[in-house]
Amino acid sequence: CDWSSDVCSSDLIAMTAPQPAPVLVLGETGVGKELVARELHERSGRAGPFVPVNCATIPHELADSELFGHVAGAFTGASAPRGGLFAEADGGTLFLDEVGELPEAVQPKLLRALALGEVRAVGRAQASQVDVRVIAATHRELAGQVDAGSFRADLYARLAGWVLRIPPLREPRDEI
Repeated sequence: CDWSSDVCSSDLIAMTAPQPAPVLVLGETGVGKELVARELHERSGRAGPFVPVNCATIPHELADSELFGHVAGAFTGASAPRGGLFAEADGGTLFLDEVGELPEAVQPKLLRALALGEVRAVGRAQASQVDVRVIAATHRELAGQVDAGSFRADLYARLAGWVLRIPPLREPRDEI
């Protein structure tokens, strides 16, 4: 089924929540994308934590380390190892808010994590497996970013396993 044109509803959330595929939540700023992501996680049956991150607030030079972790000494200031947000969300859900803000250099690594459940910490030779469901959100038009070459088409396709659109708050909705 192609749900990409469906507007987010409690029925659609109930149907989408238990599925393992990534979810892309689209909507204007302030419409409640994180609330939808939390509800998806709560209804998913996943035992692990819900880990939200605003990708727009991650400094580009630290995005790789924040998402995938690092070993001690991997770069200046990395005095201790860190597991990263994927490791923190293992068994649960990682919510990537404003995913369109991720640096292009991190996008192939995110694609690998989505496709294979495999992450590699900065400075580590071996990858490790994680069981993380990714829910991403953005107010940007990712399809336009794909056309412009600033967002990978294969990553967009992988993130859009399910697409939920939240209408603007100015539009009347029955489920408010």
